[in-house]
Amino acid sequence: MKILMIGSGGREHALIKKLLESPKCEKLYCAPGNGGISRDAEIVNIGVMDKKGMVEFAKEKAIDLAFVAPDDPLADGMVDAFNEAGIRAFGPTASAAIIEASKVFSKNLMKKYGIPTAKYEVFSDAKKAIEYITSENVAPVVVKADGLALGKGVIIAQSVDEAVKAVKSIMEDKQFGDSGNNVVIEEFLTGPEVSVLAFTDGNCVKPMVSSKDHKRAYDNDEGLNTGGMGTISPNPYYTDEIADVCMKTIFNPTIEAMNKEGRPFKGCLYFGLMITPDGPKVIEYNARFGDPEAQVVLPRLKTDLVDICEAVIDEKLSDLDIEWYDGAAACVVMASGGYPVSYKKGIEMFGLNDDGGVDDAIVYHAGTKYENGRFYTNGGRVLGVTAKADTLEEALKKAYIAVDKIKFEGAHFRKDIGRIK
Repeated sequence: MKILMIGSGGREHALIKKLLESPKCEKLYCAPGNGGISRDAEIVNIGVMDKKGMVEFAKEKAIDLAFVAPDDPLADGMVDAFNEAGIRAFGPTASAAIIEASKVFSKNLMKKYGIPTAKYEVFSDAKKAIEYITSENVAPVVVKADGLALGKGVIIAQSVDEAVKAVKSIMEDKQFGDSGNNVVIEEFLTGPEVSVLAFTDGNCVKPMVSSKDHKRAYDNDEGLNTGGMGTISPNPYYTDEIADVCMKTIFNPTIEAMNKEGRPFKGCLYFGLMITPDGPKVIEYNARFGDPEAQVVLPRLKTDLVDICEAVIDEKLSDLDIEWYDGAAACVVMASGGYPVSYKKGIEMFGLNDDGGVDDAIVYHAGTKYENGRFYTNGGRVLGVTAKADTLEEALKKAYIAVDKIKFEGAHFRKDIGRIK
């Protein structure tokens, strides 16, 4: 099979490495890719939002499977464009991807179908949102931009004043552009967070192994929210009992709700959960693999990913037994100094081999470029350094040993990934 991956980050690199394990994968392209991905797949210079360019390329190369990985092209209907052209594509259509693209939609969906989530109100007027915050006079409180905001449109305000500032920055200053035309003001939930990715063909749901993401920029969960500074799998808080509850109250009901709304969801659905004193509740949905959750979940996947993609597209997922490796995986993200605010690009990296890796670890490239046999930084999150082992402690030890081998000026990474409070 000839496969086209759409995207350019660490998640896409993790998917590519897993697809390459399949004996069915004969040729793999990635558009637009990155420096590390160029060592594993043929890079195609097509923008991630260029539906016409992607479809034309897929036709020209007789692509058998297109995998649309990032949120923006999914929300914009890239899978629809492939489907209309008769090209098999993995990922939800635009009408289903709205579950991530609009937080207002997803919150209203959960309320309508009784899926457990935080209490909330929606506002399209900044003044009314501020009046609500001040009249409720409760903190912490969560302020969310409605639309896609590169994973950064959620502000946990520790005071009423902070919440008012958040509304002003999102709705008046347009910090996230049109994504902030509407906001969701949400109750602050407490408890351990869990990420569960699930394969679904619109009827059957098959959850993957659990993971835990570390969002804050600095150790001890301090600093700004980021796209993710590291992950572990499995999540120690996600017991078999909680998994059963989630299946009955969240996973299956969400798929059924989307079907009832005439928006069947096929692809990978991400459930961001919190295990509250009242049981598991949904914090957010993503319409695709999480990043960097994919970097610890995919290394543990035993079943051929191409077979899974085909079963999802053909709505035959219930016929497939998806198997996972025991043990654990840990990923430490190496970021540019100054991330997630401002940072330099084009800094040379040392310690990587010709394939962009190091011994005893899997190095996923997120923001790199490759020129004249050398790797350079080209983004905020640069690498996801992942290791597998029988225990989480061993996996973390191996990952940090690998991180120490890689050097670049200003390199920043958390030293407490996997530390459970």
